[in-house]
Amino acid sequence: MSVRLKLTLSYAGFLLVAGTLLLVAVWVFLLRGAPVSTLMPKLSDFPRALDPHNFGTAVFGPAAVLILVFLLLFGLVGGWVLAGRMLAPLTRITDATRLATNRSLSHRIRLPGRSDEFRELADAFDAMLARLEAHVAEQRRFAANASHELRTPLAITQTLLDVARNDPKRDTGELVDRLHTVNTRAIDLTEALLLLSRADGRSFTREHVDLSLLAEEATETLFFFADERGVTIDVSGEITPAIGSHTLLLQMTTNLMHNAVIHNLPEQGTVWVRTSVHQGNVTLTVENTGEKLAQEVVTTLVEPFQRGAERVRSDRSGVGLGLAIVNSIVQAHDGTLTLTPRAAGGLCVTVKLPAAPPHMGR
Repeated sequence: MSVRLKLTLSYAGFLLVAGTLLLVAVWVFLLRGAPVSTLMPKLSDFPRALDPHNFGTAVFGPAAVLILVFLLLFGLVGGWVLAGRMLAPLTRITDATRLATNRSLSHRIRLPGRSDEFRELADAFDAMLARLEAHVAEQRRFAANASHELRTPLAITQTLLDVARNDPKRDTGELVDRLHTVNTRAIDLTEALLLLSRADGRSFTREHVDLSLLAEEATETLFFFADERGVTIDVSGEITPAIGSHTLLLQMTTNLMHNAVIHNLPEQGTVWVRTSVHQGNVTLTVENTGEKLAQEVVTTLVEPFQRGAERVRSDRSGVGLGLAIVNSIVQAHDGTLTLTPRAAGGLCVTVKLPAAPPHMGR
């Protein structure tokens, strides 16, 4: 049975039960002393029950039957109409679902009226459609950018091979070096894409992780790279126990510090790394000096293949997935990522993750 039919039968059944109880109450309090045989309905008494001038126990039984029949019919008709009106918002939600199935994600229900269960359901459905539409658009941009980024090294490799084939006497040393550089970039991009998909899929084992130790480990990894660029890394803070993947969280910390070193001042730059615990959350803050950034530029940095204010390319610029990977790792660990431009220039990145329960050991 449909929901509308179930509601209709429920309304009609409720009316029958209420009418029966009311008639029983009349019999108990008013007709209890009358013989039962006089209360039993007879066919000849039904016409008399329709006459408003007839009173007494003889017409009580037929009148009760007629009242119950009337309540049944009234409950069925009225219940069908009321159920239809109550379930009307579900029709709009169903139509929106069909449109979404046909990949029309821009449609919204926008159910009018006061806030009730159906309004909350419609608003939640609209919010889901908005998030889904934004996610699909982001995935399309990501696929287009990934195709472009992967096509570039392949096209360069093809060009170099064509040049070598057309000029067999050319020195192959330079060709091998350039092929090695291009191939390394393609491998880095592929590994970054795999890491990004792994973080999005949350396919990792959770364990106890201390973000302060990860910051120290990332500092040791990037020390010589930062020293070459004249950047000083300052790490401080307290023990910050969290639950998650050691590999992914280390990759997150390294990416943040690597970006902070790259996008810094040409000389005498500084990167500050801080860890803290506050109100059940652990916080990792990476702050660096550098050029002044506008807020509208900062909001786009977590998009894939976005490198600062422009799509720059260099041997050290990476593949443009650093902050996109960081954002995916943070979301996979139920955390938040906040990017704020510094007034003096540079960027302040704050990662907030749920702290590990106190009873969990190291």
